[in-house]
Amino acid sequence: MSKRVRVRFAPSPTGGLHLGGVRTVLYNYLFAKKYGGDFLVRIEDTDQTRYVPGAEEYIFDTLKWCGLEPDESVQHGGSYGPYRQSERKESYRRYAEQLVQDGHAYYAFDTPEELEKMRQDFKTPENPSPQYDQTIRMKMRNSLTLSREDTAALLAAGTRHVIRIKMPAGETVSFTDMIRGEVSFDTGTVDDKVLLKADGMPTYHLAVVVDDQGMQISHAFRGEEWLPSAPVHILLWKYLFGLDQMPQWAHFPLILGPNGKLSKRDGAKYGFPVFAMNWADPKTGERTEGFKEKGFLPEAFINLLALLGWNEGTEQEIYSREELIEKFSMERVHSSGAKFDYEKAKWFNHEWMKRVDVHRLKPEVKALLSEKAIPVPDDKLLEKVIGLVKDRCTLLTDFVEQSSFFFATPETIDTGAVKPKWNEAKQLFFAELVRNYELADTWDAHTLENNFKEIASVNDLKPGELMLPFRIMLVGGKFGPGVFEIAAIIGKTDTIKRIETTLQLLK
Repeated sequence: MSKRVRVRFAPSPTGGLHLGGVRTVLYNYLFAKKYGGDFLVRIEDTDQTRYVPGAEEYIFDTLKWCGLEPDESVQHGGSYGPYRQSERKESYRRYAEQLVQDGHAYYAFDTPEELEKMRQDFKTPENPSPQYDQTIRMKMRNSLTLSREDTAALLAAGTRHVIRIKMPAGETVSFTDMIRGEVSFDTGTVDDKVLLKADGMPTYHLAVVVDDQGMQISHAFRGEEWLPSAPVHILLWKYLFGLDQMPQWAHFPLILGPNGKLSKRDGAKYGFPVFAMNWADPKTGERTEGFKEKGFLPEAFINLLALLGWNEGTEQEIYSREELIEKFSMERVHSSGAKFDYEKAKWFNHEWMKRVDVHRLKPEVKALLSEKAIPVPDDKLLEKVIGLVKDRCTLLTDFVEQSSFFFATPETIDTGAVKPKWNEAKQLFFAELVRNYELADTWDAHTLENNFKEIASVNDLKPGELMLPFRIMLVGGKFGPGVFEIAAIIGKTDTIKRIETTLQLLK
């Protein structure tokens, strides 16, 4: 590519970061890194009415957890700042005024009441929701219908107004989408969007064009919900900077839930997260669970997101971040929606759990056990336990159940799973096993297993029928790694104590 690749993610600080938003980050990041370019984050906070305290920090915390930190941003600095739109306010008015002078935009002085009256007066069965467009603009109070003198007087008096783009009639606007190919629009179907609001702040339409040009963005990637706005943005590029300056565009497909576009409500309804990390709305107090807190590894999270709309055309499903950077291409991004499957998401996490190193998992497992007040005597023991059980864990939170019995006596014993087939012969076997283990000089899994099988053979019992009761005595339930490995790790004293406690319960 001749031009240096510069891409951006431009979120509004209005709440938690949805799956679709993180996927947009990921595809931008992969594209930039593949071509040795720059990935920047620009905070689009021009709509101050929707601003939510803490949302901006949450966005950067999420990107840090995902391992997708930008090269330039409010937090990381850079040569093309400010990276917060509210700090670039003056430049937007200058461009909006230029559009008015060139005849591509106009001042509109309509009050909210007048706009509502318009929507009622011009409503028809064929057009139930009239818009401020080329068929209606000449019936409204704006600089196209007012004299130059009246317009100047209103502006001089500080009358509240907006600046709207003047959409041309009967033109076809086209661009080449990197995913969808040639896309065309009839300008007659698009309304005169507001470019500059009454408070002097730009709308997204003006700001995204001015900022992309100012930050020398080479490629602009966004969700397909922005496709209807494309003709407005193309015309703004044409009017302000020339189409040769416009970035290459790609519009990503939607991520679908059980019933159409994936929404925050789907998470609450179907019991899976839709945000990357926990989000607590400071206004409502509503909490939304995130993938991180659910127990997902960031490696698995970005892996599953990458494949929600892209594949390289092979059977491979597990990719490291480095592999994704190497193999990602915009040509392999699908144009149709990708359905999110939570069971498949958990499969990705399980696969990554098996792959990652014990040392990578240790801090997180230690923190989870600490939250449950489960004592961990030393790191070497914890590493050994993690190595034994991690292949059995789908989520990080599974480590609590799968490993807590190594460090603390189980609070409950599932004797109900043993009682139906329990008899005096088994009671006597475990009593003898205790005596044998008390005298044992060597305490390792191999020796413990041999002694167990020898005593079973002498008593004419099948070891297979004794394994489940032994496991439940040590673990409390029907789960866990090899039972003799468990006994070897928890030690002689605890092993014997747990057997004797269960024997008392089974009497």
